[in-house]
Amino acid sequence: MARVTTEIRDHIAYVTLTRGDKMNAVDPDMAEAIVEAGEALKTNDDIRAVLLSAEGRAFCAGLDVASFGKHASGGDQTDRIVARTHGPSNLMQQVAMVWREVPVPVIAVVQGVAFGAGFQLALGADVRIAAPDAKFAVMEAKWGLVPDMGGMVLMPTLMRSDVIRLMTYTADPVGADKGLDWGFVTEIADDPYARAEEIVKSIADKSPSGTRLAKALIAVAESGASEADVLMAESVEQAKLIGGKHQQEIVMANMQKRKPNF
Repeated sequence: MARVTTEIRDHIAYVTLTRGDKMNAVDPDMAEAIVEAGEALKTNDDIRAVLLSAEGRAFCAGLDVASFGKHASGGDQTDRIVARTHGPSNLMQQVAMVWREVPVPVIAVVQGVAFGAGFQLALGADVRIAAPDAKFAVMEAKWGLVPDMGGMVLMPTLMRSDVIRLMTYTADPVGADKGLDWGFVTEIADDPYARAEEIVKSIADKSPSGTRLAKALIAVAESGASEADVLMAESVEQAKLIGGKHQQEIVMANMQKRKPNF
């Protein structure tokens, strides 16, 4: 049974976790399917935004512990974790990191729980729209572990150090309202899917090249690059856009009071 589906409509990729009967817990097959979905979108020049959601009552309850239990110890496990299979990441890290590598904005819809692996997957998106009753947790401490699916790269881009420490040390779930205060929830919406769809449709109406370069530029700014390097990146990306076909079409559409046609 498919763990993830991807449907592309009107330049928007709708990626859905489809293991709702298991609260979309990540087993090895789902990890592979999530990464495959993201990798396929990295080279799709037609898409302008991604809506990442999940079926059922939870976004993702974390790892399917039973499915990984047989690999819980031993040299093979160490080799699997340490091996770099996807650039700087291993497979499990790429579950979250691939969405940062997709060159267009990724909007995640979070309902129910986003625990452990699910929390880190959500952090890989550009924007997180949460249901009012959504809950989030860095769950690894419950099992005597540390976050190891990109969380230590992604959390510092969104959250204060004391918040990261509190969530990592305690594994205590926090609600969407606290997530909003602490920086990892973008918005809370009674119908988070509808709000996310509104956002991706708005993005899809903007310049495709402008949006892609904007995401790349933000990544440079978040990377710890020097002030001079970020300023130069601004100038280089802007020079690529000015006078280009997408930018010219936006200028004409604004002057003619019509929707741009890309």
